[in-house]
Amino acid sequence: MANPTDIDIDYVANLARLALTAQEKETFSRQLGDVLRYVEKLGEVDVSQVEPTAHAFPLCNIWADDVPQPGLSVEAALRNAPEQRDNMVVVPIVVE
Repeated sequence: MANPTDIDIDYVANLARLALTAQEKETFSRQLGDVLRYVEKLGEVDVSQVEPTAHAFPLCNIWADDVPQPGLSVEAALRNAPEQRDNMVVVPIVVE
């Protein structure tokens, strides 16, 4: 399955919206083949005695309390704005 010659690198590049050179296609095809061979090898591991888990260790109380805090001043918020007007960031029109 993971034979690099079996990988349609043009299809994969199109899905990722990438324009690849011939050299990149050769390199990435080989690398993708290596990744797929490794994943295939992982499938051979006996995990029948391993309990399914979402995390390697238990998580509890991971959320911080929602406590209101002062925000940025208008000046600080606009400090790096490329353009501003009336205390607001000016952005290009994207919908007309």
